[in-house]
Amino acid sequence: MRRLPRFPLAMLPTPLQRARRLEAELGSPPIWIKRDDLVGFALAGNKARKLEFLVGDAHQRGCDVLLTGGGPGSNHCQAAAAAARVAGLGCRLVLYGSEPARPPSNLRLARAFGAEVTFTGDPERGSVDRGLERAAQALRADGGTPAVIPRGGATALGAVGYALAAGELAGQLEAAGVGAATVVVANGSSGTQAGLVAGAVGRPWRIVGAVTSRDPAVSRGRVLELSTGCAELLGTAAPERGAVEVREARGPGYGRPSPEGLEAAALAARTEGLLLDPVFTAKAMATLVELVGEGAEGPFVFVHTGGVPAMLDGLPIDDEGGTR
Repeated sequence: MRRLPRFPLAMLPTPLQRARRLEAELGSPPIWIKRDDLVGFALAGNKARKLEFLVGDAHQRGCDVLLTGGGPGSNHCQAAAAAARVAGLGCRLVLYGSEPARPPSNLRLARAFGAEVTFTGDPERGSVDRGLERAAQALRADGGTPAVIPRGGATALGAVGYALAAGELAGQLEAAGVGAATVVVANGSSGTQAGLVAGAVGRPWRIVGAVTSRDPAVSRGRVLELSTGCAELLGTAAPERGAVEVREARGPGYGRPSPEGLEAAALAARTEGLLLDPVFTAKAMATLVELVGEGAEGPFVFVHTGGVPAMLDGLPIDDEGGTR
């Protein structure tokens, strides 16, 4: 693999744990949990692996500020704010909607890390993309050099973090005597699944993305695009279209808990002490439960991508309290 600039943030490797009590409850083949909620940087979860390469690239290009955005409760935004602080960079956040009456934990954390926050005044998530363009122009006009990062850190470069995570996971599974596996991961902005798909080329894995944000057809296309770009950056073989599998998991919609997700989160908590947020990881766990019920071939790997602040905030959340 080609060497790319990297700014270390995560404590790696994250643990891989057998979930025997969950297996017994479900009558399932072996289930392993990849604990990226324990990544060891702020409460960044899966964002830490992506930001290592996004921040490394910003340093290499001489940027002085990270410019990114999302919802008021964005996991990515608070992680970017923390990464910017330790990397000696400024941080500007563009959030859709308006200032919520009760700021989510991730927004409070982002501000505590020193981020400057503006709101688009438009509840549509796409308003962030337009806001980032305007903010970048303003920063450049003032002599700044922003590193513009899209929502969720979903770029081919960000996906490199999870292409490398696939190799890390492969080594852990090999040590446990596991070869073929069904890997389940939440798919919000698609970058995490894309990296896993890129890093899993040639491995006997089925990777299933539980779609929590966009239409599944759109998510499938994004995963293929990002994973192909990731492979190009690393100089590795590109994944095939058939390697991209996604499942509808939005339930009532993005940012809204689903009954299946809440039930799956309660199951994970009482059997393994796992904390799952209602927006992403709970819906992914519901997808795992669904796969087990369908008799899908195990063993299974559940990639726990974090999101604890959203879980502690006590969702459901309003339309201005999205988490991405």
